[in-house]
Amino acid sequence: MKPYAIATLALVLSGSAAATDLEHGKSLLEERCTKCHDDGVYTREDRFITSKEALAKQVNRCSINTGAQWFDEDVADVVDYLDATYYKFK
Repeated sequence: MKPYAIATLALVLSGSAAATDLEHGKSLLEERCTKCHDDGVYTREDRFITSKEALAKQVNRCSINTGAQWFDEDVADVVDYLDATYYKFK
């Protein structure tokens, strides 16, 4: 795993509300993610994301693949927004 991915996972999995900004995550998602897909990918029954760790890895992959150039904190904000809005992992 690449060092930035480890840092992202650590930040996301820490669960610190102070470390993330849900509104910022929402705006990043709306700006970048909806260019490739709608929110159906988060709500479909056969989704393959089954943990917050898997969600963080996927968001990180997507940010790299789309050239988003997000910082670890940006990825964490998107992950926490998606988790709070759609996934609700424990």
